[in-house]
Amino acid sequence: MAEYLEKFLTLSVTVRDFMWGNWMVALLVLTGVILTVVTSFIQIRKLIPSLKLVLLGARGKDHDEEEEGDISPFAALMTALAATVGNGNIAGVATAIATGGPGAPFWMWVSGFFGMATKYAEGFLGVHFRQRAADGSMAGGPMYYIRHGLNMKGFAKFLGGAFAVCGAFAALFGTGNMAQSNSMALAFKSQFGVPALLSGLLLTILVGLVIIGGIKRIGAVAERLVPTMIFFYMGGTLFILLSRISLVGEAFEIIIKSAFSLQAAGGAFIGTSVQRAISLGVSRGVLSNESGLGSAAIAQSASKSKDPTKNGLIAMTGTFIDTLVVNTMTTLTIVVTGVYLLTPAAGVRMIATGGGLLPEEVAVLHPKVVSMAENLGYNLSAGGLSSTALTAEAFNTVIPFGGWIIAIASFLFGYTTLIGWSFYGEQCLEYFAGVKIKKPYRLVYISLLFIGANLQGKYLDIVWNVGDIANAFMALPNLIGLILLAGLVSRITSQSFRSRQY
Repeated sequence: MAEYLEKFLTLSVTVRDFMWGNWMVALLVLTGVILTVVTSFIQIRKLIPSLKLVLLGARGKDHDEEEEGDISPFAALMTALAATVGNGNIAGVATAIATGGPGAPFWMWVSGFFGMATKYAEGFLGVHFRQRAADGSMAGGPMYYIRHGLNMKGFAKFLGGAFAVCGAFAALFGTGNMAQSNSMALAFKSQFGVPALLSGLLLTILVGLVIIGGIKRIGAVAERLVPTMIFFYMGGTLFILLSRISLVGEAFEIIIKSAFSLQAAGGAFIGTSVQRAISLGVSRGVLSNESGLGSAAIAQSASKSKDPTKNGLIAMTGTFIDTLVVNTMTTLTIVVTGVYLLTPAAGVRMIATGGGLLPEEVAVLHPKVVSMAENLGYNLSAGGLSSTALTAEAFNTVIPFGGWIIAIASFLFGYTTLIGWSFYGEQCLEYFAGVKIKKPYRLVYISLLFIGANLQGKYLDIVWNVGDIANAFMALPNLIGLILLAGLVSRITSQSFRSRQY
């Protein structure tokens, strides 16, 4: 079994590196740049109004009950945030730093800035081209706005279908399912000693109880749970940053310098490259905020709204909250505590469960790495840190039982992501098979969730690599559609802003 897993790990790395090579990074950023230009930098000039719309939604004043749709725009945002603010913010950021160095999050910020314009367009188009399904619910997303928005009908039908296939695959095998349950089980095993088998079983039951009720139950749970879990996690990161406030400026310096020169962080980063930092930063950023994937369009399509511009603005805040706020707090926490030096990017090799670094391997590590390990009381023979374990170690260095916060946050983040992405995959399959596919899909979804929770140890990167690959295949048709529909977004947005006070 180990031999097959080793081969699959190698294959997943190869495919992941190709799919998130320079061409995909360029396409994602180019799409964001194009949409930023055609909307006249909407992420800057309309950020405050968009945040005001979110606050109105929190008070239940963002819609009229008679408007067409299944849930409120705020509930749609919380559903989207339930899917985006997940273990990508805890494990994904940490994995990017562990593999690409502390400069990788800088490229998350870059992609997140332009991704806000991308997310605006997705939310806008999702409502503008949505349809009513056979059971009376709203159905929308990239598959609909690509098919009904493009003039090239044959190409549009193919491209819309390609998104739906890739979206269903990503929901079942990648970002929204196995990667989340994997991180949650890892956190509970490392902090509380809970066997992955038990964690997987518990998750299966809890997720099943919610998704069986469809988007209305998902939205109701999300709008209550998501704000609570974000404030809970942010409280922990804020405590750490305030306790190390004198190091925050230096942390930003390390991040920015390392984004362009890995030697800028004291010369310790010998296991990676700037190109890999960029690739990991952009791909993990997309894995976290989902700008360019088109997933938020599916959530916004269900909202009670007659104005797609409003939904675009509300959707845009999701990327701001996820990447420019939550991810930044995670990044700073890892850097100010110094645990970023205990990673493969700094030369500390990851090891399989039960193994250990040889004394001669420890002896050749960079002096800065050895010094930091001594200061933190970390045994380097245990090997490098990555994923949830890296963030947990950062919390443990400052807060007694800080890893418990990560375990709880990982559970909450992963849980909401699981219920949010279950809806995305369901909508993608419904595009092909109709509403009758819903029940069997939900059973398959929670079964794969259980499998993902039990893939641990050295091979956990398989899950994240598969998630990255699935996201890339999902993003490709959506990005093509967004570029071809950029003119429509620009025209209607300009008209709407002239007639409405946003």
